[in-house]
Amino acid sequence: MDYDLIVIGSGPGGYVAAIRASQLGLKTAIIEKESLGGICLNWGCIPTKALLKSAQVFEYLNHAADYGVTATGEINFESVIKRSRGVADGMSKGVQFLMKKNKIDVVVGFGKLKSKGVVEVKGNDGSTKQITAKHIILATGGRSRELPNIKQDGKKVIGYREAMVLPKQPKSMIVVGSGAIGIEFAYFYNAIGTKVTVIEYLDNIVPLEDEEVSKNLQRILKKQGLNILTGSNVESVDTSGELCKVSVKTATGVEVLEAEIVLSAVGISTNIEGIGLEENGVKTDKGKVVVDDFYKTNVEGVYAIGDIVKGQALAHVASAEGIICVEKIAGHNPEPLNYNNIPGCTYCSPEVASVGYTEKAAKEAGYEIKVGKFPFSASGKASAAGAKDGFVKVIFDAKYGEFLGAHMLGYNVTEMIAEVVTARKLEATGHEIIKSVHPHPTMSEAVMEAAAAAYDEVIHL
Repeated sequence: MDYDLIVIGSGPGGYVAAIRASQLGLKTAIIEKESLGGICLNWGCIPTKALLKSAQVFEYLNHAADYGVTATGEINFESVIKRSRGVADGMSKGVQFLMKKNKIDVVVGFGKLKSKGVVEVKGNDGSTKQITAKHIILATGGRSRELPNIKQDGKKVIGYREAMVLPKQPKSMIVVGSGAIGIEFAYFYNAIGTKVTVIEYLDNIVPLEDEEVSKNLQRILKKQGLNILTGSNVESVDTSGELCKVSVKTATGVEVLEAEIVLSAVGISTNIEGIGLEENGVKTDKGKVVVDDFYKTNVEGVYAIGDIVKGQALAHVASAEGIICVEKIAGHNPEPLNYNNIPGCTYCSPEVASVGYTEKAAKEAGYEIKVGKFPFSASGKASAAGAKDGFVKVIFDAKYGEFLGAHMLGYNVTEMIAEVVTARKLEATGHEIIKSVHPHPTMSEAVMEAAAAAYDEVIHL
């Protein structure tokens, strides 16, 4: 065998798995057909956050007078895009450095399972070669999901990749789908002056979040100027004219909306085509590779992680899965991943962060619950920062005090949610959160105050 482990795909699942394997003494190769870092570093998590930061800076300038500062600013769209690409390129170069540091061989090309222990790599120049390993991890990720009635042409009807590198700022945009990707792009383009309409099939935006968070975020975004249609469905998109004509079925009937650009943000499709699954008998179900708790497929020596397996399609999930998978391969005894303790974050402004049960889900699971909520309007740090929108909501099991979930809407809450993830991992109770002294003044005090509110001990409400 050429290697102990071959990883196909270098996103946050693949490259993290490769590094951990190298740390554990496995001779490792990683195969990547585009840029190291995968979608997350190059076309997802990182460059979108750079775009969002530019939008937030622009908003600060527009509201500088609120802070006693006189300032004016205007958006240079091309420079905003250029900065975002520069950030992404820097991160990808960082992964290149990590591969060299950890003595991981990088093979450029499209990797495909050929037979037991054999991977065929087709290079970008058309050449092919085979490399072998005892263990092979599939980490091929996902791409923008395409609906039959919203065909993407890459120019007028686009996915997230095109949304990050448009040649000029559109005057108008329709975003289909209000999950994290849709809401982040809707916030960005609205903040810099594009007229944006969001269309969501379900009754609430960010539909996986707690209903209170969804409804409050919708109210705030509408106040910012976003047009939001929930309970609505796109029936067709006509791109024959100068503007896209989008036929939308709403509760009151069908209406036709016009926009320069239609962004389809209706989730992702897995990249499992053409990688040798069928030929080698690897089981799949509904577009996902079937794996056990340690990401082993039904075929000996073949594993799968990230977007192509069950669980949340999130970068940090893929990384955790990669580490668990490799540690099991190396003979360690890792714990299976608890998918109910995975934080979810949406980086619009205000931000959304959550983990664990929503209030509705906790009740449906049969828990008797205690719920506490603390608004940022009562937070000294939030008032000083001029960021009083939002709240922290926590949910505990009334019988044992188990920390069932937390849901946050507000400034910087994506930095705060890790406290709850750690507390839940360590099985902290509500009273232990209350008695853990939080620094003042901080946004994080709201977690303690919300916990206190659940037990009728809140001080600042």
